[in-house]
Amino acid sequence: MKRLLVVRLSALGDVIHTIPAVVGIRDEFQIGWAVESPYRELVEVVAQVQAIPVSLKRWSIANIRTARRAVRGHDVAIDFQGLFKSSLLSWSSGAVERYGFSRDFIREKPAAWLVNRRVAIDPSKHVVEWNIELARAIAPLITDIPRVDFSAFAANGPSGFERRIVLNPGAGRADKQWPVEHFRELARRIGKEALVVWGPGERSLAEAVGAELAPPTTLRELARLLRNARLVIAGDTGPLHLAAALRTPVVGLYGPTSPARNGPYGQLANCVETFTTNRSMTSIDVDAVMRKMKEVLSP
Repeated sequence: MKRLLVVRLSALGDVIHTIPAVVGIRDEFQIGWAVESPYRELVEVVAQVQAIPVSLKRWSIANIRTARRAVRGHDVAIDFQGLFKSSLLSWSSGAVERYGFSRDFIREKPAAWLVNRRVAIDPSKHVVEWNIELARAIAPLITDIPRVDFSAFAANGPSGFERRIVLNPGAGRADKQWPVEHFRELARRIGKEALVVWGPGERSLAEAVGAELAPPTTLRELARLLRNARLVIAGDTGPLHLAAALRTPVVGLYGPTSPARNGPYGQLANCVETFTTNRSMTSIDVDAVMRKMKEVLSP
């Protein structure tokens, strides 16, 4: 069985969106997945492949050397990320065949220099389907998108927060963040059902929403909390995609990113968006979110 290096380093939502493609090919290869250390357990528990934890969020010569050593010894590599650092790992693996998206579909164009099997995809599709198209280049028999069970990842976590309407005010980029005053008004209208989740460095933001705060959580504890929620409301960020993967009803708030490409997979209709107008999160009003929330929760 050939040894395959999968490269998708981060972030949480992107790793989640890559898992179905990896599940679709895992029986055909001996897989090692290069991924940032915080997502190691997610890869191993849900995708059920060996994780190769790396630390490349902040570039350093030591971290690059360590990562390059860790990925050596593969026959084939597939880069789902399309960054120079991810393609560098593919090249460092020693794989003769190195697959990646063609130049038109990656953010860092020099990354295309280090792959030698470039795959064009349909840009109108969701990123989950992009990843399936790329995986199909090395496993042509993939037809449907595999149905992945994330529930085992949510086995542990805080209890006592079942059936709450969970608000996640944080986002990886400032332009993806819905204004905190909008979240505050939304929480006021929801009332006692509202529960605010937060990650590292987000406590003061969460407190500003003015609703009950969830306790600090690990990623697996957050998964448990999201799985038990009645509804999750968030921007285009990891917890939204994790909730959708756990099949919890969601409302996604989208401004600068396309819900057609980056929406909560399986629930693309459950988005309030300004991407097709001014792409501003500020322009998403609370009334529109309340209407969508009621629509999603209606029997």
